[in-house]
Amino acid sequence: MPKALRSALNSARESRSIPAPSHRGLVSPFRLRSPIPDLTRRRRQDPNRNSTMRPSLMRSASQLLRRRSYSSTSGQPERKVAILGAAGGIGQPLALLMKLNPLVSSLSLYDIAGTPGVAADVSHINSPALVKGFMGEDQLGEALEGSDVVIIPAGVPRKPGMTRDDLFNINAGIVKNLSAAIAKYCPNALVNMISNPVNSTVPIAAEVFKKAGTYDEKRLFGVTTLDVVRAKTFYAEKANVPVTDVNVPVVGGHAGITILPLFSQATPATNALSDEDIKALTKRTQDGGTEVVEAKAGKGSATLSMAYAGAVFADACLKGLNGVPDIIECSFVQSTVTELPFFASKVRLGKNGVEEVLGLGDLSDFEKEGLEKLKGELKSSIEKGIKFANDN
Repeated sequence: MPKALRSALNSARESRSIPAPSHRGLVSPFRLRSPIPDLTRRRRQDPNRNSTMRPSLMRSASQLLRRRSYSSTSGQPERKVAILGAAGGIGQPLALLMKLNPLVSSLSLYDIAGTPGVAADVSHINSPALVKGFMGEDQLGEALEGSDVVIIPAGVPRKPGMTRDDLFNINAGIVKNLSAAIAKYCPNALVNMISNPVNSTVPIAAEVFKKAGTYDEKRLFGVTTLDVVRAKTFYAEKANVPVTDVNVPVVGGHAGITILPLFSQATPATNALSDEDIKALTKRTQDGGTEVVEAKAGKGSATLSMAYAGAVFADACLKGLNGVPDIIECSFVQSTVTELPFFASKVRLGKNGVEEVLGLGDLSDFEKEGLEKLKGELKSSIEKGIKFANDN
């Protein structure tokens, strides 16, 4: 190896500029560690390998690998994750991200069609999780059995002009049937509901579990993480701060005006944003899904960012199950924070799912007004889901 290249690699290995892995402030859904020396050993053993890369390029590559490489899974409990709707627009990238998660030992991919191909594709990725694909209702039970976390992105996607409520009549039935199977085959799993409208599908699942005698409010989550992801991104852009340093709680629900980002509690705090800026950021966060649907011109919805958000939340659930302390995420759960039976707010995750539902904290006058405005619509969506579950 040329002396300059060896020096560059040694410098990258010894650099202290790269922060240690942490479950907070995630850029990717999870941190992965792999020893850089393995890569250099392989290079030394292969004399035919091209060694003409510039030292600066190699230094950048090694830093990237240290940020995103695999972490050791020794001593970690074995965890099975099932994705229902794994062949869809959200399901496929979500399957990829969960395959890369070192906390996952078994990845079960289910859909009504197309799953064998997705499972074969994802299974070739160099990570420890074992992948199995299941297709059709007769294989649903096997897909679910023994799952620790079940993620549900199943359903039809949004199209231009559609609201989340327009999806209700189709997705409500899908969620009801999948929830019945979960109650039968893995009643103790943490259920991460992505299927929209979340404001209604979470109450549907709750009613199904109640009828089956398996309901545990600590184990049912509406995944609202994408609202947090968007709020953080938009705030960081406007405040001119690194998005990796930003935290913005988002409360309420997961559709339109029920999405209430609490920019008054954003960190790092800034005085650079006017009241009009905050209103504009709130509106953009609420309309983030529509922004993507319109930008894709009828050819898709926010599948990639939703898959990322789903992976972030599932990773948090797995860490909570494994006893990692102080795992806090926003989620739409059964709640007494307001008079509504379900509400999105910060929750502390642990070995039993929800360990604590946290309060709203101090709100600005604008946020107090938004809170009152969202309650009527959110109440209606919750009741719509409960009624569907009880009438069908």
